Amino acid sequence: MKMKMKWRRSIARIPVRNAVRFPLQLTLHIKTENGMVEATTRDVSSCGLLLATTYLPRIGSRIEFTMNMPSQAMGWVNDGSIQCTGRVVRHHQSGEETMMAVVIDEYSLKA
Repeated sequence: MKMKMKWRRSIARIPVRNAVRFPLQLTLHIKTENGMVEATTRDVSSCGLLLATTYLPRIGSRIEFTMNMPSQAMGWVNDGSIQCTGRVVRHHQSGEETMMAVVIDEYSLKA
């Protein structure tokens, strides 16, 4: 006797994270294909960040930015900076705030 199994989809989706996110608010000046844009980080990880901004570069576009990191956040003796190149991977709306998620493709540290 064969038993038929019904597969059910999970209702709740559990996001999978590649890295720990830190709720850090830093003002950034981002170089986009349409010029400079100001944004504020909402969270930061080693793989990417979530930025609040009034201008959303197109998804897939390349951006460049420098994050000036306080020594307390990094565990360093002095403040440092991280020069990053990345891509916009999605747009997000939260209430009145427009945000973009960015994947960091390359970075270099300057302490």
